[in-house]
Amino acid sequence: MKERITITLDANIIKQIDKRIDGIDLKNRSQEIEMILAESLGANIPSKAVLLVGGKGTRLKPLTDKIPKALLKVQGKAVTEHLFDLLKKYGIRDVILCVGHLKEKIKDYFGDGRNFGINITYIEEDAPLGTAGSLKLARKHLKDSFIVSNGDELKSINIPRMFRLHKRKNALATIALTTVDDPSHYGAARLDGSRIVEFVEKPGKDKAPSNLINAGFYILEPEAIDMIPDGFAMLEKDVFPKLAKLGRLRGFPFAGQWFDIGNIERYKLAERIWQGVTPFEEDEMDLE
Repeated sequence: MKERITITLDANIIKQIDKRIDGIDLKNRSQEIEMILAESLGANIPSKAVLLVGGKGTRLKPLTDKIPKALLKVQGKAVTEHLFDLLKKYGIRDVILCVGHLKEKIKDYFGDGRNFGINITYIEEDAPLGTAGSLKLARKHLKDSFIVSNGDELKSINIPRMFRLHKRKNALATIALTTVDDPSHYGAARLDGSRIVEFVEKPGKDKAPSNLINAGFYILEPEAIDMIPDGFAMLEKDVFPKLAKLGRLRGFPFAGQWFDIGNIERYKLAERIWQGVTPFEEDEMDLE
C-alpha cells in the first residue's frame, strides 16, 4: 500500500534526482525518491548473505597448509573480512558461513561475528559438498531473497542496483559478471540482454561469446535451493543451466574491482592493487 505525500526540495537536489531518471528502471521523480529512501533504510536489499569458505585452496599451497584460504591476509585483513565490509556498506549484517576445510580455525577467528560488526551462523560440512550442496544445509535459514558469495574473492559491487535488476526481471538467480581481457581461463557468459543463455567454459580467446565472466557473487531466491540435487553439487553446473533454460537466470555486469586470489600470482596482485570496497559505482550496465 502506498500513500501520497507532498515534499519541498532544494532545486539543486531536484536536478540531481532528474539526472538519475533513465526511463527504464526509474521513470519519474517519485520512483527515484522512493528508491533513495529505500536504499538509505536498507529496505531494498537482501537481509542475509551466505559466504562459501569451505575450500581447501590447493593452488595456494604452501600458504594454505595450515591457514584456510578465507583467512589469508590482504593488506592486513583476512580476505573474508573484505566481504564483510561490502555487506556492511549496504546494511547486511546477518551472515552464514559455510565452512569445511580447517573450519575450527575459521570459527575461532570470527566467532559469532560480534567483533566484526555482524551476526554469524555456521553451516558445517563434514565432507566437501560443493558450492550448491552446502546451500541445502542452510535452507532453513533462507526464507527470502539472499546473497551468495565465494568467500575467497575480493569484489566491490553495487548490491542495490543488482537487486533491482533481479527483482524487475523476476529472476530466480542473478549472477554478478566482471570483465576480463582473456576469458579463456574462466566461463564466459552468453547474454541476451540481461538474460544469461549459457556459460561457455574456458573458450578459446577468439571464440568467447563475451569478456564477461562469473564473479562468484549471486542473488538467489529460496526456490533455487530446491533445484539442488542431493550430495555434492555445484551451482555452476547443477543449478544455473536449469535456470537458464527456464529464462530465470540474469546477469549483472559491474564496474567495480574484482580479484580471484585462487593462485599465488593472483593473490600477490590483489595485495598490491586492491583498493578496498569503493563508493557507489554508477557505471554498471543495467541490461534489459
